[in-house]
Amino acid sequence: MLNRRDFSKLAAGGALAIRAAAQTPAGPVAIGSRRELLVDDLLVDRFAGRAQLKMHSPERRNIALVHDEPWEGCGSGYHTVFQDGDRYRMYYKSWNHTYDKAKAHPLVIGYAESTDGIRFTKPNLGLVQFRGSKNNNIILDEIHGGMAHDFSPFRDANPAAPASARYKAVGYGKKPHGLYAMQSEDGIRWKLIQEAPILTEGAFDTQNIAFWDEHVKKYRAYIRVFVNKRRDVKTALSSDFVTWSAPELLTYPGSPDEQLYTNQVKPYYRAPHIYIGFPARYVDHGWSEAARRLPELKERQERAADTERYGTAVTDTLLMTSRDGARFRRSAEAFIRPGLRTRFNWSYGDNYLAWHVVETASEDDDSPRELSMYATESYFTGNDARLRRYALRLDGFGSVSAPAAGGELITKPFTFSGDKLSLNFATSAAGSLRLELQDLNGRAIPGRALADCPVIFGDHIDYAVAWKAGLRELSGKPVRLRVELKDADLFAFQFS
Repeated sequence: MLNRRDFSKLAAGGALAIRAAAQTPAGPVAIGSRRELLVDDLLVDRFAGRAQLKMHSPERRNIALVHDEPWEGCGSGYHTVFQDGDRYRMYYKSWNHTYDKAKAHPLVIGYAESTDGIRFTKPNLGLVQFRGSKNNNIILDEIHGGMAHDFSPFRDANPAAPASARYKAVGYGKKPHGLYAMQSEDGIRWKLIQEAPILTEGAFDTQNIAFWDEHVKKYRAYIRVFVNKRRDVKTALSSDFVTWSAPELLTYPGSPDEQLYTNQVKPYYRAPHIYIGFPARYVDHGWSEAARRLPELKERQERAADTERYGTAVTDTLLMTSRDGARFRRSAEAFIRPGLRTRFNWSYGDNYLAWHVVETASEDDDSPRELSMYATESYFTGNDARLRRYALRLDGFGSVSAPAAGGELITKPFTFSGDKLSLNFATSAAGSLRLELQDLNGRAIPGRALADCPVIFGDHIDYAVAWKAGLRELSGKPVRLRVELKDADLFAFQFS
């Protein structure tokens, strides 16, 4: 069962706060036939009883890849994963940390692939020489004359993109300092789009990303910056991937003032109007008694002899969502905790999620397809880093949830298109949901009241609601949705 932690204090009952201002347009929200995830309060008017918004965390699964080659090591990370036709592509920095001088080597960019997204292999590409041999999976060893630091590719969804630039990427280069743009026809062989960096305002010293944003019909980048010596994120837009707007800081209304390392933002493919990010949270408690009791104290002390924070800082992953790509609701609680492990964890660099989620088959019995995501383990420890796969139900980042005592969600007015309503939900054996469509005054619409909705229970990704009356005559008209829940979670809904 998925771990559940509070996502927003929008009702009584002890939920923890994310008090972001509502991103609600004037008048009814036009949702059309898009899938709406219950990860924010865009459509929430009020809750009754003990209903509330909750965040859900993924479950730990198998090791997807081990970075144990001579050109890899315990500093391997900054992964990018996406599905491309019948295969899954993975790109990452291959590195051993320089604090261990005997094992240090230049940072290069590695490539792996998979047919199922569950376990990855490293093809012998024969492209880049490492210690006298090209028998490796390295695709890049430098960016504009300097050591490659990070490299985040994507398949360009811009319909105007030529075949020669079907794949694009950004990466940090130091000669001169800046973010560089690259392109490829096959996703393996890359070249610079131009000699000069495309962005120079930023630190860029972590994983920087970019993609075609269908929502605004422009390319969007998220880059690493420092503000008053604290780690944060900026975003910029471009029409051609070369000339970019001035980067602007992301905002997180109501969220704690915390340092963010990576950002991992991308539109969620099943609801691309919603941006979902998995920033790594950086915390340095110093040499406290609790820090000395973390796993592998000897290794921490060795790292700290080079730079103290290498031994004292710890990291985990958060969840944040946005409707505009710039203002985010960010959880105060971890999306992925370091966990109860006795080694290979609780280190600086642990739990960084790859960019981004992909859909895979489940390895559990006849379970439906699920979301796979991948987090670093053994970072900074041992001789190699590992990439752990995590699994989450489709659309399962957050939900409206109520215990057995029950609760209700009443939405703000919205308009929809279609004649069918489907739900992604889960209940206990004794739990249930019922739904009602209301007019703007909160009156049940005849034939679509709670009493007209058969009791719903079970666990479904796509469940068609059946009232006594149909929906076609209400399509395009302002309505409200009332949801009654008992020991149940509603993750998403969609009219179609």
